[in-house]
Amino acid sequence: MPPKRLSISSSIALCGAALLAGCVTERSDGSSKVETTAEANRDGIKGAAKSPLRDLNVLRTKIPGVLLQALADPYAQPTTEDCPEILALVAPLDDALGPDLDRTKEEDGLMTKGRNTALDLAAGAASDVIPFRGWIRKLTGAERHDHLVQSAILAGAVRRAYLKGLGEADACPMPATPSHELAGSPVPDQSMKPKYPVR
Repeated sequence: MPPKRLSISSSIALCGAALLAGCVTERSDGSSKVETTAEANRDGIKGAAKSPLRDLNVLRTKIPGVLLQALADPYAQPTTEDCPEILALVAPLDDALGPDLDRTKEEDGLMTKGRNTALDLAAGAASDVIPFRGWIRKLTGAERHDHLVQSAILAGAVRRAYLKGLGEADACPMPATPSHELAGSPVPDQSMKPKYPVR
């Protein structure tokens, strides 16, 4: 008996199911820091080239478990609230989120900004091959997953701030307490003026 051939509609349905299943990806540099779709698109030439696969939800950002737990309850109280426990709870959040807002950051130079702009343009050009990209992202679930990633990052940041507040109340050492490196920093100015001298 000859094998059954799949109809065109069955083939399309199977392809759609494969797309919807998606592959969970991690950072190319091996870091455990979660990255948004925009950051993944700037992750080198390969990251920019893979942007259409993210739009189709074939590639998806892996959300660390610690951020999913924070999303479930960012204000969950630690069992003992002693410094070693708070340190153990803050460390994986630092790994998943990167440096906290209380740490000084080096500003990106013109070379880094230029590279990011070029990669954004390359990712945009790669994504432009998909017609009706906005609708495709909605239908495949890519947009919903991006919102989940952003919500998990926000919940993780709130969780870390809450734990550091508890750590500071108990006089814990860093990183279980805020660094206060930025204490006394000037308040940002909202006026429009050139960043570099024009004359």
